[in-house]
Amino acid sequence: MLKVSAKPRRANSVRIIGGEYRSRILHFPDLDSLRPTPDRVRETLFNWLGQRLHGLTCLDAFAGSGALGFEAASRGAARVVMLEKDSKARDALRQNTALLAASCIDIQQLDALAYLSRPGELFDVIFLDPPFDQDLLAPALQSAKTRMRPGGKIYAESPTSLSLDGFTVLRRGRAGLSHFCLLQPLD
Repeated sequence: MLKVSAKPRRANSVRIIGGEYRSRILHFPDLDSLRPTPDRVRETLFNWLGQRLHGLTCLDAFAGSGALGFEAASRGAARVVMLEKDSKARDALRQNTALLAASCIDIQQLDALAYLSRPGELFDVIFLDPPFDQDLLAPALQSAKTRMRPGGKIYAESPTSLSLDGFTVLRRGRAGLSHFCLLQPLD
């Protein structure tokens, strides 16, 4: 008896799960630090945020594959800033932005912590999903509070449950090795 298996998913790719670019496949380089937020987690996150992000300004601070930022753009965000310091990952983000003709996306090759720690643009939603092995989430959370618009939300993902002093936890979940939550800074 011949066993038919599902079509294998191409390595180093991510599928946009909702919005204008739904089902589009985006490719990213093979880098150890890239760990795209899984489909199931992104679906949960965007259910929490509401399926449409029309008029919102979003920051994908550790963009990597761009899964979160591209998903936000697909769902109508007015502006999405993606920060990525690795040049190969940044180049892939630019190629994928061109492929989608996503004019609302601004890709910058910058260190996320340095960007967040200085005054500048304010955001409605900030995505913080740094490389798990670099212990960057706690300082990123503290700096991100200063870059939020009133009522803004922060999505945070980490390999362990987080200590979240200074934040209201709006929602929390876990999938595989990832703990994730949606937060609002306490005023």
